[in-house]
Amino acid sequence: MLKIFIISIGMVLVIEGIMYFLFHRRLNELMFFLKKLNPSVIKNFSFVMIISGICLIYFTLRYYVELE
Repeated sequence: MLKIFIISIGMVLVIEGIMYFLFHRRLNELMFFLKKLNPSVIKNFSFVMIISGICLIYFTLRYYVELE
């Protein structure tokens, strides 16, 4: 289980790193856009992403445990 957790953190870092690497020129525009957003919108979007991630991890682990 620890192995999966460490690999998951590594994948998040790689994906975020790629995003910043590819969009480095538009990063200031993105920050300006985020400043204009209502904080509750950001909070709600973050909550949905957290729940989606937890569901994805849960169902993936459940599926692979059933195969073993």
